[in-house]
Amino acid sequence: MDYKKTAISILELVGGEENVQNVIHCMTRLRFNLHDKSKVDRKRLEKVPGIMGTNVSGDQFQIIVGNDVPKVYNAILENSSIKVDSKSKQSGKKQNPINAMFDVISGAFTPLLPAIAGAGMIKGILAIAIAFGWTTSTSQLYTILNAIGDGAFYFLPILLAVSAARKFGSNIYVAGAIAAALLHPTLTALLSAGEPIHFLGIPVTAVTYSSTVIPILLAIWIASYVEKWVDRIIPDMFKLILVPTITILIIVPVTLIAVGPLGSIIGNWLSVAIEALFKYGWIFAGLILGGTFSLIIMTGMHYAFTPIVMNNLATKGYDFILPAMFAANMGQAGAAFAVSLRSKNLSFKSLAMTTSITALMGITEPAMYGVNMRLKKPFIGGLIGGAVGGAYYSAVGVKYFILGGNVGLPGVTSFIGSTFLLAIIGLPIAFVAAAIATFILGFKDLESEEGQDSETAEGTTTTDTKSELVVAAEKVFSPIKGEVKALSEVNDPTFSTEIMGKGLAIMPQEGKVVSPVTGRVTTIFKTKHAIGITSDNGAEILIHVGLETVRLEGKHFTAYVKDGDFVDVGQTLVTFDMDAIKAEGYDLITPVIITNPDRYQIIKPVKKGDINASEAFLALQ
Repeated sequence: MDYKKTAISILELVGGEENVQNVIHCMTRLRFNLHDKSKVDRKRLEKVPGIMGTNVSGDQFQIIVGNDVPKVYNAILENSSIKVDSKSKQSGKKQNPINAMFDVISGAFTPLLPAIAGAGMIKGILAIAIAFGWTTSTSQLYTILNAIGDGAFYFLPILLAVSAARKFGSNIYVAGAIAAALLHPTLTALLSAGEPIHFLGIPVTAVTYSSTVIPILLAIWIASYVEKWVDRIIPDMFKLILVPTITILIIVPVTLIAVGPLGSIIGNWLSVAIEALFKYGWIFAGLILGGTFSLIIMTGMHYAFTPIVMNNLATKGYDFILPAMFAANMGQAGAAFAVSLRSKNLSFKSLAMTTSITALMGITEPAMYGVNMRLKKPFIGGLIGGAVGGAYYSAVGVKYFILGGNVGLPGVTSFIGSTFLLAIIGLPIAFVAAAIATFILGFKDLESEEGQDSETAEGTTTTDTKSELVVAAEKVFSPIKGEVKALSEVNDPTFSTEIMGKGLAIMPQEGKVVSPVTGRVTTIFKTKHAIGITSDNGAEILIHVGLETVRLEGKHFTAYVKDGDFVDVGQTLVTFDMDAIKAEGYDLITPVIITNPDRYQIIKPVKKGDINASEAFLALQ
């Protein structure tokens, strides 16, 4: 994969970097907070090489990349002016409270995944060492390794405070100081002494804050408002000292008196509810959770379970939820494996086998989006496998003991404990059940190398699908007066390598863009440098005036239409000051792209050399 090309395409198709409030990444996804999600072109994004799919969760737009996501993320930062640590500009749009909650939990926990994953693996290795008698729990080796593995979890409130403060737009170091105060050994000893505690005569409830999640999230959320309020009323010359001082002095006592106990109560009640579901729902609890976890992961809502899981581990020493995620992942792996056995398309067969192995390792997005969902029925087979595995885990009472960062084969050490063997048995159960379900359901294979589609369910015949591509001939007229150029002459790989689609480019001789077809304006960028039009016959056309002109932020451009307007051939869309744009150092070459080329068998130029606006330009068939 060319990470730079992919990054440039992503930025263009999410509406330009000016549409990006913030971007982070997890193990497999880029997670964008955008000012306006309507500017995203999901269809074209999903065709970019290296992108396996897209998803919307609340106000977060997600792009599934897979194992290469860190490299694509770095390429985005290197090829844009997006700053990770800068406070994002808010779009002013109010979020649905549920979406806002998921967005906060996801945004706060995602940056912590590497630390939690690493620490969890160390704890798992240590558990294996104890189980096989390689060391003892009283040895110095154990003490040191246990501190290394447990540090991230014991001091999780500090890590989470920093991450949450960044999400809430408050000072991350003040947030860390608040969490550190709650974990101070002297205060911890006072809270655990079992004696009545008061602060200025107000009773303080004894709560243990180490390894907790909900209390610190609530505390930092409140702190973000307190900090902003104090910042408004304190004179500038005193802000550096007084704002953090007052914020910490208010929030720590308030957390000890009210927020901490409330967060602890909420966490405990959530844990009780989940435990009751598994206790009284028995087999059905695991069946439902295992069968729907892949869907939950697609929405990003699985992060909502994180506080519950961590509270369970902190208070009970085990959890019932994550075994269902293991079952769901094994189900997707099994479904992709079945596809690899039945597909007649050699390249897709190889892809299915590769993604099945990746899913076994705990990274399911390549299998889910690249194989199973693409064929539809295998995804259902994967859900069935997850349901069967989840039901088994619930029926035999499998418990999850050690929080790690992986929900695949490398993470089985998290099951080390009283139900370890039962947990191991459940993995092939989910895998095999999904594979069998996929075989029974069948699926329509991708086009084979001989150009034929085949139905893998028995008793069906092959069909030629090339007829689906045949559409009526259509002409696209020139949107600009100028000189026709090949896309290969455009000094931008997004266009020259036809990542965006097929077409031609024009070197303008006049600063006016007119409609090349009769149709509807689907998108006109806020910066006015790019216009998307869909013709009445279904051709999707992108006109991109100049290279990197998005950086002008609309300067030197005037728009005469808006999104949704119906236009005729030759109608003025945009005018631009050619001399002013050239003077600022921008290349005016204008790609004109057919962004749905798969609809056509033939896309060919009608004229070369100089061309007038509204003169025949491209022929589509």
